[in-house]
Amino acid sequence: MVSIDEIVAGLKRLDEHNFTLDNVYEFLAANPIDTDSLSPYLFWSDKFYTRNLIHRQDSFEVMALCWEQGQISRVHDHADQNCWMSVVSGTLRGQNFAVEEFDESAGTCRLVETSLFDITGSNTAKVELEEPIHQILNLSEFGQRAISVHVYSRPITRCRSFCRETDTFKDVDLFYTSVDGRLCDGITL
Repeated sequence: MVSIDEIVAGLKRLDEHNFTLDNVYEFLAANPIDTDSLSPYLFWSDKFYTRNLIHRQDSFEVMALCWEQGQISRVHDHADQNCWMSVVSGTLRGQNFAVEEFDESAGTCRLVETSLFDITGSNTAKVELEEPIHQILNLSEFGQRAISVHVYSRPITRCRSFCRETDTFKDVDLFYTSVDGRLCDGITL
């Protein structure tokens, strides 16, 4: 097990040409993260999963996400960013989607479910660029909280969010719950 500080230091050593989908995946898979090293960055909410920024620079950012039982993300993409996720505690389910129909001008998009996968403690996943639309779920049936560490190839401030009930999408601004172990202004947990 390695500390989150060692993960950040290792990612910093990867230059732009080596910060690839496979290289970062292999690095994270080979370096399981010590959960205790994340403790300053873990904030929990019954209302929403939390996004806690650990490190940010021009080329990448690292976050710890805290998931209570039953919490799920919106169906979303990562705005053409690469993304890697290591589950350090608990179990999360990933559901990928393919685009069946898309009309940018109308803001409509029909998605179909494709691959489904579970990620448990110390396992790593990557968002495949061929199917970048997905959803992450901490199902109640898993019976526990979950913690995941996410790495984005560049800081991500907006993404596209999809509503399957109405077959629509919109761009949404993203926010952090905490930065460097401190709650952001206006956040109520």
